[in-house]
Amino acid sequence: MSKQNEYTAAIEWTGNEGSGTSSYKAYKRTWDINTIGKPVIHCSNDPLLGGDSTRMNPEDLLLSSLAACHMLWYLHLASDNGIIVHDYRDAPMGIGEVGPGGAGRFLSAELRPEIQVAKGTDIGHAEDLHHRVHEFCFISRSVSFPVTYDPRILEV
Repeated sequence: MSKQNEYTAAIEWTGNEGSGTSSYKAYKRTWDINTIGKPVIHCSNDPLLGGDSTRMNPEDLLLSSLAACHMLWYLHLASDNGIIVHDYRDAPMGIGEVGPGGAGRFLSAELRPEIQVAKGTDIGHAEDLHHRVHEFCFISRSVSFPVTYDPRILEV
């Protein structure tokens, strides 16, 4: 039997420079994610589309969500399988395209985690867990583009 969860967010546009959207250049592409009880995240559009490069953009947030979901499920599976993880870092990369009309989409994402595990760990088994994560990760199961994995696992 499946169980449903609700997820909410509070998005507030902060880019009104006084005249709203009276022209394309009259407003900023900035907003805040301001969900009750959580820190505010100041966001902007992709810099290629006129956004502020110092703020998170939707593409950053999606790629980060993929990597975080993968990490959390990997840690869960590692724990269940007796694999002791001491450190986990990822530098994911997404590939996107923008069509002639300006519409964009992700073509793919590659997660590239670097994981430190306890000495004596079966590295092959630790690597195999990455392929099982996709069975569980809510985010990667929800996107329509391929998500691949290139893990590097070291014993410490």
